[in-house]
Amino acid sequence: MASFSTTSLTFQPSFHLSTRTNQVSYRTSSFGAVSVGWTRTCFPSIRSSGFRISAVQAQPETVQKVSKIVRKQLALTPETELTPETKFSALGADSLDTVEIVMGLEEEFGLNIEDDNSENITTIQEAADLIEKLIQKKDEA
Repeated sequence: MASFSTTSLTFQPSFHLSTRTNQVSYRTSSFGAVSVGWTRTCFPSIRSSGFRISAVQAQPETVQKVSKIVRKQLALTPETELTPETKFSALGADSLDTVEIVMGLEEEFGLNIEDDNSENITTIQEAADLIEKLIQKKDEA
């Protein structure tokens, strides 16, 4: 035996504006009032000065070069499948191997990868994205 139960809510917007607080109230059919307020004379801005989010997606060529370096540093056979999501640890790499991979990347791309950045590299894609980001930063300078 199945039974169903439903509840209906009706929202009625009621805007109250004052010079000190903007307040938006909603009345529901059986739950009273729900209010949201903030202390501004206008809606809050979602813009932020000096803050920029940029996501760099590595080029396929960069991913291939990183894969080649990883394969060489870890002495992997050609049969070993490497994908952008492949984790270095899944390939048997330890922290020393990761340092050697980073050194190989620095040499191949002519970059200096800071320790803060190199500690966060765990996959081929992360390494390739970091390389693209550093190349982009280098070109902007």
